[in-house]
Amino acid sequence: MKAWTRDAAITMTAVSVALALAACGPGAGGDDTNSPTIGVLLPDAATARWETQDRPLIERKIKELCGNCTIEHANAKNDVATQQQQVDAMITEGVDAMLLVAVDATSLSSAVQEAADADIPVIAYDRLAEGPISGYVTFDGEEVGRLQGRALLTAMGDRADSGQIVMMNGDSSDPNAISFKKGALSVLDGRVRIGKAYDTLQWRTEEANRNMSGAIAALGADNIDGVYAANDSLAAGSISALKSNKVSPLPPVTGQDAELGALRRIISGDQYMTVYKPFAPEASAGAEMAVAAARGESLDRVAEDTVRTSSGQTVPAVMLTPVSVTVGNIEDTVVKDGVYTVQQICTPQLTAACNRAGLT
Repeated sequence: MKAWTRDAAITMTAVSVALALAACGPGAGGDDTNSPTIGVLLPDAATARWETQDRPLIERKIKELCGNCTIEHANAKNDVATQQQQVDAMITEGVDAMLLVAVDATSLSSAVQEAADADIPVIAYDRLAEGPISGYVTFDGEEVGRLQGRALLTAMGDRADSGQIVMMNGDSSDPNAISFKKGALSVLDGRVRIGKAYDTLQWRTEEANRNMSGAIAALGADNIDGVYAANDSLAAGSISALKSNKVSPLPPVTGQDAELGALRRIISGDQYMTVYKPFAPEASAGAEMAVAAARGESLDRVAEDTVRTSSGQTVPAVMLTPVSVTVGNIEDTVVKDGVYTVQQICTPQLTAACNRAGLT
């Protein structure tokens, strides 16, 4: 073959390949403009749900919706400065959207502003971050608190109208904690006496344990008729302190997040209830919003609701409904939804209790 013929053939082949790739459209490979990068920023590893439930569900849904999307994951390990650095790194990298669970909503507002200035939309996930977010996915926080409050009154029985409780609230820097507390108080105010109330720094189990020990010392071991614990980690710390101080029988204790340990405590009778926030719908909505934002599409097709941020901005939102879980409906909620199997919940030590609960 002559040189000019060979060169022409090579040129035509290259053009044909280029046209074929172009015809394939988004996701065909090698086209960076159609391969969005989405940052998923989680707040901590201490709360089991973030890494064991939310993250895999979010990442799976993103890949289902956008097979050529790249996912950048970061966990702040409960440190504000670390999360600020992670946001900065993703801005520098040029991600197309971020799904953010803020460690501290107020402290992260400047980082959210920097992302907006770089034309990177931020979807607030589970917690309403401050700053110019583009969308929000969460459960109705006040309803979570109302479910906890109602369950606590039910469990307290005859003491519901005269008993004394300890309130173990979440971190006051978390807008969700404020919503949970508001919802709970709307049910509990005027019905029970609040002997002690604590805001728990960074939702730490050990902080709840320390505070509960202080409440027992101040109120007396026999003068606590119920414990409002805002989530399962705080319930675990509170129950540990009650047991260490020989409080028996244990007062009813609330919780939230349907952690595996909490379900086992509910089966054994140590914890009365937890609030189950079905992870799959939240993760699915968060992933859909993040993909739409990364592609520059409207979020209105995903979000039917709106929420007003602290700055007065109204943004698209998905508001989901939480579910109260007690020993009587574990099978019809978390087991039915495939969050856990009966075998995972019912350890050998809980065999008799699980049989009594109908979990076999």
